[in-house]
Amino acid sequence: MNMRLWLAVGLPIFGLLACGESASPSVSTVAKTEAPPVVAAPAHSKPRLGLVMKTLTNPFFIEMERGARRAEKEFNIELLVKTAAQETSIEQQIQIVEDLIAAKVEAIVIAPGDSQRLVPVLKKAADAGIKLVNIDNRLDPATLAQSGLPAVPFISVDNERAAYNSAKFIADGAAPGTQAAILEGIRSADNARQRATGAKRAFAENSAIKVVASESASWKIDEGYSVTKQIFADHPGIKLLFAANDMMALGALKYLQESGRAEVKVSAYDALEEAIAEVKAGRLMATVDQQAAEQGYQGIVLALRLLKNENVSEVMIIETRLITALALK
Repeated sequence: MNMRLWLAVGLPIFGLLACGESASPSVSTVAKTEAPPVVAAPAHSKPRLGLVMKTLTNPFFIEMERGARRAEKEFNIELLVKTAAQETSIEQQIQIVEDLIAAKVEAIVIAPGDSQRLVPVLKKAADAGIKLVNIDNRLDPATLAQSGLPAVPFISVDNERAAYNSAKFIADGAAPGTQAAILEGIRSADNARQRATGAKRAFAENSAIKVVASESASWKIDEGYSVTKQIFADHPGIKLLFAANDMMALGALKYLQESGRAEVKVSAYDALEEAIAEVKAGRLMATVDQQAAEQGYQGIVLALRLLKNENVSEVMIIETRLITALALK
């Protein structure tokens, strides 16, 4: 992520609120950072926390780690950062959690690759007394309830709304008969479903647009390329394309450039440096800055609050920003 863009967004506020007794989850919104009280380490050692991410092949998670490392230095803790090889390596993520349980960490902050399959091992962690924080992709509430695991505090962005804004940017002004397509993420991930829903809503609001394809490219550049190639083989008249993350968008743009389809408007999600360069070059119309570093930072801060047995919000929303060529001027 381009740090100047992050600064342009403004340092987010940490606004955790105590959960109420109502059935509805409490929600807090982050816009600017206000450092919470420093958590003193136990006399015998520093607190040991685990950060579990999907992969480091996606720059989004590199930024997330940077934010978590900032919290590590600020609050004098020991942070164990673990990642799977790919965003689809769910079994590897499960094993990572098993290893952190064996290592007796005090808390785990996790960006799960799957919203359901990680729940049993996280229940095992909770039963061992480990505090849990969920960031980026939400664990499925129904699966949590079925497992007997109480709601896990969740930090992320409004994926549906942010994806809607990204797709709407290219949908506005479309001529009658315009065909559109969507590159989805991993369909078992809640954030992938939310982003696809947001894009579909944006396209549906314009009666001139018909969505002719919506396929998963598993968050990956190479699949973004191959799936886009197949979609255009089936529907050569597509003029609008929303990709649910920048990695898939970069693969799609590579195919569109190679096939001479410069007229296709593409929007995406994540605000990776490579994607921002494509926005500046005019090949990508829009992307979404969802403050990956702040998600990592706030995840660690929330885990430390849980270790102090503080009441916290069940949901914490971090603000996003739509990145366009005009926004970059």
